Amino acid sequence: QVQLVESGGGLVQPGGSLRLSCAASGINFSIYDMGWYRQAPGKQREFVAVVTSGWNTNYADSVKGRFTISRDDAKNTAYLEMNSLKPEDTAVYYCKASRYQFPTSYWGQGTQVTVSS
Repeated sequence: QVQLVESGGGLVQPGGSLRLSCAASGINFSIYDMGWYRQAPGKQREFVAVVTSGWNTNYADSVKGRFTISRDDAKNTAYLEMNSLKPEDTAVYYCKASRYQFPTSYWGQGTQVTVSS
């Protein structure tokens, strides 16, 4: 059974930082691309960042220079370090495990991030 469990969300003031974690089980973690997505109230889910199985990274323009994605294959965990947070970063953040040219992907249940003073 595949499980992705996000953690690390919470309430933070503008300009603050959070680190999200996504712990995976039931998959061969090292061969999966790990992505972070987010969904704000009333909006569609959007791409935030991805780290491939080959450790290449890509970011949405809105988070470049502020967010850093990483992975620890020994711990089957992906991370999203978020700095200089803005109110518009408020959303539920989801992690996704996928493989290139494979149709099946897996999602976590999400973790709430709220940026507010």
